[in-house]
Amino acid sequence: MSLAPVILSCGDPSGIGPEIAAKAWETLGASLPFVWLGDPAHLPRGTRVREIAEPAEALSHAGAALPVLPHAFPEAALPGQPDPANARAVIDVIARGVDLVMRGEGSALCTAPIHKKALKDGAGFAFPGHTEYLAHLAGGAKVVMMLAAPGLRVVPATIHIALHDVPAAFTPEVLRDAVRITAEGLARDFGLENPRLAVAGLNPHAGEGGAMGHEEQDWMIPTIESLRAEGYAVTGPLPADTMFHAAARARYDAAICAYHDQALIPIKTLAFDEGVNVTLGLPFVRTSPDHGTAYDIAGRGVANPSSLIAALKLAAQMGAARRG
Repeated sequence: MSLAPVILSCGDPSGIGPEIAAKAWETLGASLPFVWLGDPAHLPRGTRVREIAEPAEALSHAGAALPVLPHAFPEAALPGQPDPANARAVIDVIARGVDLVMRGEGSALCTAPIHKKALKDGAGFAFPGHTEYLAHLAGGAKVVMMLAAPGLRVVPATIHIALHDVPAAFTPEVLRDAVRITAEGLARDFGLENPRLAVAGLNPHAGEGGAMGHEEQDWMIPTIESLRAEGYAVTGPLPADTMFHAAARARYDAAICAYHDQALIPIKTLAFDEGVNVTLGLPFVRTSPDHGTAYDIAGRGVANPSSLIAALKLAAQMGAARRG
């Protein structure tokens, strides 16, 4: 494990983020020290808290209490009711977390869920999601979103856009970037020397030779062939409906998919509570639980922390690998 702790940004305090952070600390304790960056008043009543001045203090206090790096919010957090007055503070916490890991005070950044519309309505948040905002904070880095779980990693080459916009947005350049960034990230942060990547076709049956779409024939096959010539272990385009059974998954380390649901449906079906969102291509490690704010159950004490725990563990492992 890295000598620096993982930084956990609080996310939307009206969602389940504070609750699952407290539950994650109860499970992990000193075995995986992390710092919760947010307003301690937003944590569930009864949570044992140790306010700290710098992240390194978490290493000695995590066994007794949840280490908290305080960040004041203007308003209380009402479960299930996002307050526009808190939107700017939510955004500022993310930026502060990035600054901490960029300066080496944290080994990695783990982000609790945000609600994009709430941030847009309350603070004019101009980004489709966490991934795009983190890329902006990193100076416009080219990034990809990878969802990881035991037995499956998937990368949607296009992310938060309408389905009818995918064919125009999914281009040879986008596919090349997705393959290169994924391969480099798996090698650097996961220890896979020459990761095997499988590319899903855009159309049913990967176009079936042009009978169900022409993108595979027109540019996907030539692009994949050119990537293989560069040395990448990449195959495809493959029919998406036969890529995710057990025998198929054993033949690759990550699947590159054309659009959001093509990637997220299989991983959420196979590992709903264990999926982790990873941003590859950043100059720092970032993970997140693979779920949203869950306003409907916030404050009821029933939220499952499994995905956050998996995200914190993966963040620590990736941070140690990158430093090593």
